[in-house]
Amino acid sequence: MSYSVGQVSAFAGVTVRTLHHYDKAGLLSPSERSHAGYRFYSDADLARLQQILFYRELGFSLDEIAAILKEPQANAVEHLRARQRQLGEEIARLQRLAEVAERAIEVQQTGVSLTPQERFEVFGEITFDLSYATEAEQKWAHSEGRREAMARAAAHTKEDWRRLMGEATAWRAELLAAFDDGEPGNGERAMDLAEEHRLHISRWFTSCPPDMHRRIADDFVADPRAFALVVPPSQHRPGLAAYLCKAVHANAARHAGGPTDPEEHR
Repeated sequence: MSYSVGQVSAFAGVTVRTLHHYDKAGLLSPSERSHAGYRFYSDADLARLQQILFYRELGFSLDEIAAILKEPQANAVEHLRARQRQLGEEIARLQRLAEVAERAIEVQQTGVSLTPQERFEVFGEITFDLSYATEAEQKWAHSEGRREAMARAAAHTKEDWRRLMGEATAWRAELLAAFDDGEPGNGERAMDLAEEHRLHISRWFTSCPPDMHRRIADDFVADPRAFALVVPPSQHRPGLAAYLCKAVHANAARHAGGPTDPEEHR
């Protein structure tokens, strides 16, 4: 069966100009002619075009494709392996660029205006998970508290972050000690630590009434990424997130003047 230039252009997804270019380059010339002198492509020509487009998609130049098609058995595998190596290197390069972009987006979404070196120096093991930051941004986009927290975080200096993280580190040590000592999640010691955490948020980010604090603590249990902002994974204990959540709820009940949960966490 024979096909005109226009037909081949339509079902192969290439322009007529491209087909003419392939013809002039000696890469693909229509092998049939009509009685009126019009040139037509055969089924064999279409098979060759399919190969050309395949190699073009892989990034081969027309000269490279011509060499491959001239001796397909001798050249194809060698050229494909070389291209595979090049693509692997390009993928690695793009991955590095993606990581750089991710860190840049992370800085914007977490409101922490520090260089990567300063962030590591200040935060240590505490990391900001980009996917969690993105979801939190979407979830609380219309929250006045969220907007205030982001604005205040963006305004913090490096020294502010040092002081903030110093407070957090000391508080975390007390939390781990209470948990390891078997203190009940609704006991005075745990509730006092929950209150310290609530005041820490209010002092550095946004006003955090007990009801908001309960919602934050619920996230600690529901999403490990949220709890990792408070306790790095290397310091996690089984049940620690639930322990803190219980302490927060008990402290909120204490503020409201109601009974705290009598059931102990451990």
